[in-house]
Amino acid sequence: MTGQVRAGRPNQLLRNLNAKIASIPMILTAVVVFLGGTLWTVFYSFTNSKLLPRLSFVGLDQYERLWAAPRWLMAIQNLAVYGILSLIFSLVIGFLLAALMDQKIRFENAFRTIFLYPFALSFIVTGLVWQWILNPEFGVQSIVRSLGWDSFAFDPLYNPDIVIYGILIAALWQGTGLVMCLMLAGLRGIDEDIWKASRVDGIPMWRTYIFIIIPMMRPVFITTLVIIASGIVRVYDLVVAQTSGGPGIASEVPAKYVYDYMFQAQNLGQGFAASTMMLLTVAIIVVPWAYLEFGGKKRG
Repeated sequence: MTGQVRAGRPNQLLRNLNAKIASIPMILTAVVVFLGGTLWTVFYSFTNSKLLPRLSFVGLDQYERLWAAPRWLMAIQNLAVYGILSLIFSLVIGFLLAALMDQKIRFENAFRTIFLYPFALSFIVTGLVWQWILNPEFGVQSIVRSLGWDSFAFDPLYNPDIVIYGILIAALWQGTGLVMCLMLAGLRGIDEDIWKASRVDGIPMWRTYIFIIIPMMRPVFITTLVIIASGIVRVYDLVVAQTSGGPGIASEVPAKYVYDYMFQAQNLGQGFAASTMMLLTVAIIVVPWAYLEFGGKKRG
């Protein structure tokens, strides 16, 4: 019996050998580039590196300077506002659109293409388009005033108090279509018998969605949440295309802070410290997701 078990182990190791060999470059890339680069960044965040990395350790000085910088604090504040609102509105709008599309409406393919098309555009293009739309000289404000409402004012990109909401509008316009498609795929995976049973029992449609359908779509919501959250942490293109961080530092975000310090201010140590804090933010998002996805399955 023991001999059969030992004989079976080599066969298991040789199973799918071609696939395992083909995955070696990907594994090496992940270990050397991503993991190695991450450790290298964290290591040099404790140094006084300027134009080039150097082993001049300063302890936590870079992090103390980071959290004492008004620009970084503004970037964190903007990321929190943008992130929370983006998560809420993306999930709500995306699910509502998916629920409407799931009613077997006419021209569904055309509507699905229209809603998903903005996601095919780059963030730079999206940012420039919405910069024109929100421009008070020839955008929405100008059009409404030309119709007779002379006191109408809508210039979020030029108002430091609400500039982050102008960026949020562009982000929702581009990303909501993807959320809609993910939700629609989840809704199409629901057994039709559940809908029939709820109609027979006289359960209102809204109660069916809230208490039956949405709990069944938990994996879809978790995956969508991770996709949205990863995009929030690394938001950069939209800000650069729309405002370049202005007015002043009113629309500063962490990714732009990292880029500016590493490639313009030539302060690698400060940039590494900021990117390490961004890595910590990603870890806070990914670790609970991994626990919910894999820990729950293991317990099951």
